[in-house]
Amino acid sequence: MNLFKTSLFILLSFTGIAGHAQKHSSQKKVVFIIVDGIAEDMLDKSEIPNLKKIKKDGALLKAYVGGEKGGYSETPTISAVGYNSLLTGTWVNKHHVFDNDIKDPNYSYPTIFRLFKDQYPGKKTAVFSTWEDNRTKLIGEGLAATGKIKMDFSYDGLEKDTLKFPHDKQSGYIRKIDSLVAGKAASYIKENAPDLSWVYLEFSDDMGHRHGDGDILYKAISFEDRLIGKIYDAVKEREAKHGEDWLFIVTTDHGRSASNGKGHGGQSDRERDTWITINKPNINAYAKNNRVAITDILPTMTDFLSIKVPENVQQEMDGIDLLKNRAVSQLNASLLSDRTLEVTWKVVTPTKESAEVYVTTTNNFKTGGKDYYQLLGQADLSSGKFISKQRLDHSDIYKIVLKTKEGFLNTWITQQNK
Repeated sequence: MNLFKTSLFILLSFTGIAGHAQKHSSQKKVVFIIVDGIAEDMLDKSEIPNLKKIKKDGALLKAYVGGEKGGYSETPTISAVGYNSLLTGTWVNKHHVFDNDIKDPNYSYPTIFRLFKDQYPGKKTAVFSTWEDNRTKLIGEGLAATGKIKMDFSYDGLEKDTLKFPHDKQSGYIRKIDSLVAGKAASYIKENAPDLSWVYLEFSDDMGHRHGDGDILYKAISFEDRLIGKIYDAVKEREAKHGEDWLFIVTTDHGRSASNGKGHGGQSDRERDTWITINKPNINAYAKNNRVAITDILPTMTDFLSIKVPENVQQEMDGIDLLKNRAVSQLNASLLSDRTLEVTWKVVTPTKESAEVYVTTTNNFKTGGKDYYQLLGQADLSSGKFISKQRLDHSDIYKIVLKTKEGFLNTWITQQNK
């Protein structure tokens, strides 16, 4: 074999190996599903083989909605409010969706879709929903305030077609729409594999409102479980055939009233206590040992998808990743009598790391402005406490940030919680 043929053979061999590796590279993709109005305790009363299948692959976590009970971030346990807490990783005091009317969302707090599209404009997004407002109002498709974000694919709005789906008192039309939404999600994911998808299913919540605790509601939950299974099967098929790496998360937006399971909106344990199913087994110590928050889903997705979240957005996020290691969680702060600051946190895993503590007395972020943070000092994370030596000026708000090598934690002191 002459030198030219030898060189050509080596080149073609290398190209073939590289092409094979590229073909089988593990692309990361995400699907998250919100199935409406299922309190944590209701899972034990319903047939849910598909949620159990996801749990077997990963984990079923105890979770909560509703923000800090009695605190500045207390959040109504209402559907759209919960959706937006997931989408933005913040509680209602920030995202400003207080009810299902969605009158005045604060789009300064970006959704997962905006964060994703800002970094990966060429990658594909999709929404499959039994309620069109999820796309038009919460994601804010086409609005100037959201940068006129556009979903690459959407399947929603069927509830507005009253000829094909006449609205009956038992919400049979919602059951049909849920089935169509889940079927479209499964087929579209199987064929097109969008990079980031949201699926929303409603029927379980309607049965809760109409019938409360009992077989009708539990059978509705089992019906939703079957739909979830179709979507999960599509994801598993993609992984097997194409070598993709999918993060699959299912959760609910609120629990139900303690008395009969019909209502929600308040702060009872049953209205707040929810769950998160995730298909990854490598959950961190925080997720294993705590009741996690719906706001933890967004940072879990951004980290999985390697989204570089701007620092000022990170400083506002109320959740932390469920997969990546986190040494500390649950930041709190209080003003001492001499107007110095005491900051505390929970140590999740033993650590020798230090962190920086910052404070600002403005909240310009909520109107698209900038907050200038003052460094108060270095903190030993293992101690679980930091006391500032600087006397703070009077303010109606103090926003405190703990910056660790793993990310940010934030807490506020306002007139409400001084």
